[in-house]
Amino acid sequence: MSGVLASVDMRTQLAGHNRLELLLFRLDGRQLFGINVFKVQEVVQCPPLTQIPDSHRVVSGVANMRGRTVTVMDLGKAIGGPGISDPADNFVIVTEYNQYVQGFLVGGVDRIVNTRWEEILPPPKGIGNDNYLTAVTRVDGELVEIIDVEKVLAEVIGWNEEVSGSVVQEAEKGDGEERPIVLVVDDSSVARNQIKRTLDQLGVECVLANDGRQALEQLRQWVGEDSGTPLNERLFMVISDIEMPEMDGYTFTTEVRKDPAMSDMFILLHTSLSGVFNHAMVEKVGADEFIAKFQPDVLARTVLSRLRSWQAARAA
Repeated sequence: MSGVLASVDMRTQLAGHNRLELLLFRLDGRQLFGINVFKVQEVVQCPPLTQIPDSHRVVSGVANMRGRTVTVMDLGKAIGGPGISDPADNFVIVTEYNQYVQGFLVGGVDRIVNTRWEEILPPPKGIGNDNYLTAVTRVDGELVEIIDVEKVLAEVIGWNEEVSGSVVQEAEKGDGEERPIVLVVDDSSVARNQIKRTLDQLGVECVLANDGRQALEQLRQWVGEDSGTPLNERLFMVISDIEMPEMDGYTFTTEVRKDPAMSDMFILLHTSLSGVFNHAMVEKVGADEFIAKFQPDVLARTVLSRLRSWQAARAA
């Protein structure tokens, strides 16, 4: 599998064309799961694990991998399954999310498949709010579930969601000035709530969308409304994830730029994907800025900077 993953860096050409590659794996049963290859650093036979007293129940231990200590989590146990009883006979998928490197213990790794974001669909309605799915798809007729890893990590690590007092005070200096809304686009309910909480602390209202297609439809609806007010006077920025079912953030940005009625909309790509290629893609698709998840102060300062620019342009 390491040989298959060796060419991951060559696959950035898929980005911007609403395509992705999924690494398929199984946990403790026959069900197939998928993870975006861009998140994967390597797949290895589970190395010896050192147990950590009083660690989270889904943490199987820590391992030394290529000179660094990596926390290994039992992904099956994290989503409510029984977990893996003997890690030594299984595999670890080493990933990077939100600038953190961690390993996920899985039962077996299947293969890598090339697919389109249009074929990645939101989870079926009616399965409840406590599930760990962010999307589903089919590969060769078999259902593939894509886990909301950000939700898993939020439960295990517990991201800081508080904006620093100094940043909040900076936001309060603009009280009384006109503040339009922000459109937030993210398929993860955890990520949407994190962003909303940050904006709430700044006194900024937002509208939430679950994926790029839904966000594009919302923008077109606003454009079509006979309000007499241009879109960029009601909406001062869009904060969009990159990985989303049906339409990813790169394609969403490209579609926005094609429409003269919204082409000058400020778009911030906000993603758990790491790597230099993101900055190149920002320029390629025409986004205005890119920041990695999830750093509430960085996000808050970026939003405030954009808001001040919008207010200054309005006052000129």
